[in-house]
Amino acid sequence: METYIVRINGNEYEVEIERKDGASSAPAAAPAPAAKPAAAPAAKAAPAAAGSGEAVICGTAGKVWKIVASEGDQVSTGDTILILEAMKMEIPVVAPVDGTVSQIIVSEGDSTESGQTVAYVS
Repeated sequence: METYIVRINGNEYEVEIERKDGASSAPAAAPAPAAKPAAAPAAKAAPAAAGSGEAVICGTAGKVWKIVASEGDQVSTGDTILILEAMKMEIPVVAPVDGTVSQIIVSEGDSTESGQTVAYVS
């Protein structure tokens, strides 16, 4: 029986594996110390002059399926700016504050990353 540490999505699991023929492959070594999960990758930052106002940030990676709001539209907190498609689900990206959509910096069909700025509301 051999013991391994398996990392899946940042979670660590200790598993024991027994060979079918019952043979041991090598003398058991001391288990390696568990490593800390890697830090999440930094979100892509938009250039400082790219937009003005409050950044609209997408909460998940996906593809821009539909842009609902247009630049110049008045929005309230929680109004949908655009819709992402991720894992066959439609996920709305909403306005963080009341205001006017000052800039949309993605297009339909663009891929996005979690934490990416996709628009600005001022």
